[in-house]
Amino acid sequence: MNYKRILLKLSGESLMGKQQYGISEEMLTTYCQQVKQVHQSGVQVAIVIGGGNIYRGLSGSAKGMDRVQGDYMGMMATMINSLALQGELERQGVKTELLGGLSIEPFCKSFSRRKALEVLNQGKVLIIGGGTGNPFFTTDTASVLRAIEIQADVILKGTRVDGIYTADPEKDPKATKYKELTFDEALEKGLKVMDLTAFALCKENNLPIYVFDMNKEGNLQKVISGEEIGTIVR
Repeated sequence: MNYKRILLKLSGESLMGKQQYGISEEMLTTYCQQVKQVHQSGVQVAIVIGGGNIYRGLSGSAKGMDRVQGDYMGMMATMINSLALQGELERQGVKTELLGGLSIEPFCKSFSRRKALEVLNQGKVLIIGGGTGNPFFTTDTASVLRAIEIQADVILKGTRVDGIYTADPEKDPKATKYKELTFDEALEKGLKVMDLTAFALCKENNLPIYVFDMNKEGNLQKVISGEEIGTIVR
């Protein structure tokens, strides 16, 4: 593996750490330290983070809220997390720029491929908030769409599990880990790597997905260095 440009997909829930809600300062600091390390090694980094630690549109819809309204609330939650990442990265001395599926002046300009590539080529970390800017699309889909647009080499999906397993390893002690899968194998086995829209986009555009444990300090650099610590789907 020789990645020159990556898109790192993080879940909002991962920022909670041991909390039940919100942003753990400890997790935020650790994540940004890992991003800083990889960025300083010369890799161009774009980040998409979800908003599930603050609000999930689907959960609101299940409780009777209008789906479109709920999804826009979820997009705003991703903006809060994106601002938190930006603030901590800047505090650690990393230059960043926040672009979004939603334009929210004065802190976030609309995403465009040209602007995104300009930011990356200036040596900044690119943070992309607001999902696709449209309801009914997840941040998984947003991350794949943006990765394709900026011609990223890979989507690195940072989770709290060290790869893809035959079953949920937190529930089934007999679950075994896959080292590598094809897109077709993942679909046939019903493995929930990403939602189907996102997964189909990856397959159509030959964009590999690498799933790894982001919660273990130093793992992001290990992935970039070629250590086989997770599962790749391609």
